[in-house]
Amino acid sequence: MACLYGCGGNLMLDGTNVFLIGMMGAGKSTVGKFLAQRLQYHFFDTDDLVERSTGRRIPEIFANAGEAAFREIEHQVLAEVSAYTRLVVATGGGIVLSQMNWSYLRHGIVVWLDVPVDVLHQRLSQSDVKRPLLNAPDPKAVLTEIYTKRRDRYAQADIHLAVTAIDQPQTVCDRLIALMGEAIEPDRLKRPKTT
Repeated sequence: MACLYGCGGNLMLDGTNVFLIGMMGAGKSTVGKFLAQRLQYHFFDTDDLVERSTGRRIPEIFANAGEAAFREIEHQVLAEVSAYTRLVVATGGGIVLSQMNWSYLRHGIVVWLDVPVDVLHQRLSQSDVKRPLLNAPDPKAVLTEIYTKRRDRYAQADIHLAVTAIDQPQTVCDRLIALMGEAIEPDRLKRPKTT
């Protein structure tokens, strides 16, 4: 990449995809839509694509086929999406669990939206979206356990962006674009970049 910014100060990614990873409720879809608009990229959400490709809602897939079947469909969706360029992709929270998925994620810039468990719990408890993994007597304890198990996987991201309860999606997007500008070098990425 010859330069970071093109006409008008836009980040020059040469079509490189951006994959947003992180826990459920981290705001990957919301931030991803803002980011795609700013980069003039297309936006996709792997959970939405799983539902479209199967004609079933994710809770139904979990209930009838189990988590392993869902993860296989999710893997296939990621493989298909990663064949394209100029995309911002919001991934499911567990996509980082498969090493094969990382082989696709590494074709783009991987960004971890890291949100504290307390904030995740508050957001998810106010959401109408059903999360099969949180169908438990103590959802906050489950969230904490999931975060602890996945944290090392998330930490493999190219960019680590800490998000607080007061951060607005547009602000997160602005900070992310600034971090991406710092992380991109000619022909390679620095790893990791944290704020």
